[in-house]
Amino acid sequence: MAPHRKLRSSGPLGMRTPALATAALTSVALLSQTAEASPATEPTSTPSTEEIQKKIDDLYQQAGTATEKYNAAKEKTTKQRRRVDTLLGDVAKRTEKLNSAREALGNFAAAQYRTGASAPDSASLLLADDAQGYFDRTQLMNRLTARQQQAVDDYVTQRAATTKRRQEASEGLETLTATESRLRTSKADVQRKLAEARGILSRLSAGEKARLAAIERERQEEALRRADELARQQAADAERRRREAAAQAQQGTGASAGTVADAGTGAGTVAGAGSVPGSDSAATTGTAKAVKAVAFARAQIGKPYVWGASGPGSYDCSGLTQAAWKAAGVTLPRTTWDQVDMGTTVPVESVRPGDLVFFHDDISHVGVYIGDGMMIHAPKPGAYVREESVFSMPIHSVVRPA
Repeated sequence: MAPHRKLRSSGPLGMRTPALATAALTSVALLSQTAEASPATEPTSTPSTEEIQKKIDDLYQQAGTATEKYNAAKEKTTKQRRRVDTLLGDVAKRTEKLNSAREALGNFAAAQYRTGASAPDSASLLLADDAQGYFDRTQLMNRLTARQQQAVDDYVTQRAATTKRRQEASEGLETLTATESRLRTSKADVQRKLAEARGILSRLSAGEKARLAAIERERQEEALRRADELARQQAADAERRRREAAAQAQQGTGASAGTVADAGTGAGTVAGAGSVPGSDSAATTGTAKAVKAVAFARAQIGKPYVWGASGPGSYDCSGLTQAAWKAAGVTLPRTTWDQVDMGTTVPVESVRPGDLVFFHDDISHVGVYIGDGMMIHAPKPGAYVREESVFSMPIHSVVRPA
């Protein structure tokens, strides 16, 4: 093994060979570049107020979606529990009948055993899986009276029916358990999203909260501007239709006075909801059912939003719309996803009081239209049922239940 040799010095300061010096300088340069680059890899700015607002909005929307999933699971759980209870009650009744039939067969078997009419193992009848098969094998049926044969038939029928119902009840319980699990998952998801949103809000400074409030005011002002624009457009359309109908009536085209009155039904206000300039108030109240639905919704203003609630003291969005139309005599499903299919879809510009306005791509929110571009809805946790522009959120569709 060659002995180690000391490196030569090539200068008054004992610098190493050119190769090693180059390597050292390269390392220093790389370290300098890394030091200069490192700040760029670290966050250099905090989220803007707009980004914070979007994050909070997204969380509330996700919580709304999870709430509708919770509502769907809860409704399904309620139906399944009723079905299981019915099945279990039926099983209990059938079991009682089966026991009576078994007792009758036992009495016959005991009597025949005492008279020697059958083999000593007749008692095994009660333990047989197939009573009819047992009687066939022993040829006992040939010695039974008509009454006894009827008892055997009853036993066989009751046993088969009871077994079937027990199986249905067992399957129903399994389905119920799975649905209850989904219910718990949806509930936890809602709570997690809301906790995250509240956490973000709690960490904001006073200045950030003020900026968020300013952004919200700007959004509401823009939404109100668009609502006013819709109201004016509907009023103009109604006025145009009335004039056209009146002109046709004067020309003797057969248009009746009722047609003239009906020409303004698209403009839409409901008593107490404000009036559209130039509209015919009698013609714009919508159907009697729609009037009742709007009146009910208006009476709920000020009540708190509670996810999963459908009244009377609190509501979530679909709980409010379901209750409003129930007051009008129309039964709606519990969730926004089902309510959107219950009626006729109409264009936004043709929306009338009582119509349901659905929001977001996932149809996770709904409100009751009341006219003038406004709706009544249960917005989100921490808020109360209130009147607001339908343009406060992205509109998905408008549905007319009746």
